[in-house]
Amino acid sequence: MSLLPGEPLHYAETHFKFKLPWSLLYSPWPEILVDAPFQFVPGVSPMLWIVVRDAHRFPTVIERIEIDMVRESLDKETASVKKNLDLKISATEQFQFFPVELGDLEPGHYQIHCKITATRNIKGRHKTRTFTRWNYPGLEPQPLRIHVLSEKMPEAPGFAYGEMHCHTHYSADHVEHGATPAVFQQAAKAVGLDFVSCTDHAYDFAYLTEDYTQEADSPLPRFDALRTEVEHLNNSNDKNAPLIIAGEEVSVGNSKGENVHVAVMGPEGYLPGLGDCGRNWLDNRPTLKIEGILQMTEAHCFAAHPHQQMGLLEKFIFRRGYWDSKDLHSAARHPIRGIQFWNGLRDEGFKLGREWWIQELGKENYVLPIGGNDAHGDLNDTTAVSLPLFSLKHNRHHVFGNVRTAVKLPHEPVPSGSGLRKPLTKETLHQAFAGDNCFVTDGPALWWERVADSVENRPQMAVAFHARTTEDFGNGFRYVRIFGRRRLLNGKLSQREELHLASQVAARPFTDITVDFEDFAYLRAECITATGKFALTSAAIKPRSIER
Repeated sequence: MSLLPGEPLHYAETHFKFKLPWSLLYSPWPEILVDAPFQFVPGVSPMLWIVVRDAHRFPTVIERIEIDMVRESLDKETASVKKNLDLKISATEQFQFFPVELGDLEPGHYQIHCKITATRNIKGRHKTRTFTRWNYPGLEPQPLRIHVLSEKMPEAPGFAYGEMHCHTHYSADHVEHGATPAVFQQAAKAVGLDFVSCTDHAYDFAYLTEDYTQEADSPLPRFDALRTEVEHLNNSNDKNAPLIIAGEEVSVGNSKGENVHVAVMGPEGYLPGLGDCGRNWLDNRPTLKIEGILQMTEAHCFAAHPHQQMGLLEKFIFRRGYWDSKDLHSAARHPIRGIQFWNGLRDEGFKLGREWWIQELGKENYVLPIGGNDAHGDLNDTTAVSLPLFSLKHNRHHVFGNVRTAVKLPHEPVPSGSGLRKPLTKETLHQAFAGDNCFVTDGPALWWERVADSVENRPQMAVAFHARTTEDFGNGFRYVRIFGRRRLLNGKLSQREELHLASQVAARPFTDITVDFEDFAYLRAECITATGKFALTSAAIKPRSIER
């Protein structure tokens, strides 16, 4: 991972000095911070984790935690719930996550202020430190922000919701690390997900956990360890636990020989990709090209953050580039299945990626829109390196589970939310993503289904679009918009996509709109709620058998 300013580095490392004798970020204490899922669905008890890294180098006792939970309200009156716990937790390992139950909380938005007291022996002297939220040097403390939902999330029957891009502690290097698969599974249940596709860096598997600069004899031990850990979680007695999938984010070469990233959902074996690992100085040529990875696996592959903006130094030193239409290999036996252009927030990378996706639809390359968060841990917010050796930063851009991808399952619909009747499996999800029906969202449910319609007593195919929201995400919509592209007389699609229908439905938390295909080759929808939550669907393709 790049150490350049501007890179989204997470769970910041404060013990790496580039073999220099100094660093403004260095501290002879383990990194300690408090993290929590950003929301809790009904039926899940609110909780947080005390995260400790590098305690094997700096053994520490977490003595106690003081928690002040402040409930926000529109009338600016607040209610505070305090909790003081004596813990006496001995932290001695490289990565540890200690859960703390918060107890029952009324629905609403909360700011949670946490004060930690820790002790350790330094050169025979007993030292005590008390800090708020984290012990990162120079980084101002920020409260946790959680949303306890008042009702179950808006749902689409027969769809499974998942996090498509996140990193476990196997993605660890000098400046970042993720959460354990077990923490992700518990956090996924809290935020209302059915599955999590872990996409750890292919290059991190190839380096030692004990020393991130030293290449391992083989990447297979760490890759297999992740799969074993995930398999154990999926075989637990909790049948309602979200499915965890061991995948990869692989650095590959695009058509210009630049490094881009592909997210692979549960590959059969390890896929190599060390191109921009940041450990080889200026030698950052791609290990394999995109087509090479596509030939090595039958797992679904997705273009990861294809147009995320980057600086000139990053392009030059790490040889990073952007995705292009040729890189999707749409004519190959096993093409890129989707484009993950929503990467945590709707920024310039989102806008450019969305526009590229729409261009591909115009070429009748009906790749899926994919959303993810690129969360390295980051259950509530992001702590990151701003300037290596000098400063850290904080934002809420890459929060685990915030942007979700919902995919239509191949079996019969069940109105179940996260409690699916049929066990969710990796094979079921593989079949689902082979289909064409999904949507991405940070709140509302927005989906389509093909339905029979009749025009002049002639059977036709139409598309029914459904939008749902709740008071938690804005009890009403600013709009639901339906877009499409017409098929011209020459058989080609029109050059531009057009707005087919704009529905103003601000007063209602739900709407159902049935639209005839007419001469449109495909139709798709977007919506935004009263509070700015957004969703968009994949393209509903008109069957060629009914085209006029």
